[in-house]
Amino acid sequence: MGERKVTVAAEVGLHARPAATFVQRAMKAPMDITVTKMNSAKAPVSGKSILAIMALDVRQGETVVISAEGEGSEDVLDELAEIAGTP
Repeated sequence: MGERKVTVAAEVGLHARPAATFVQRAMKAPMDITVTKMNSAKAPVSGKSILAIMALDVRQGETVVISAEGEGSEDVLDELAEIAGTP
């Protein structure tokens, strides 16, 4: 399973437009994608659900782990990491 640890760069965190852009890209991927907020008791959520992403309440400067498994997942993870912030 591939993963990327990303510090969220957007001033609004992983909300609104950044979350929508992230989910739009994730939806194009054939594999499951999960997002976990570091240092949080919350379970991983689907990277393809805008409501789940926004419910994580990820703010600027916080770190998330984006995970995916399958053919092409490394490229997808690179793109999602770029959308979310700074790897």
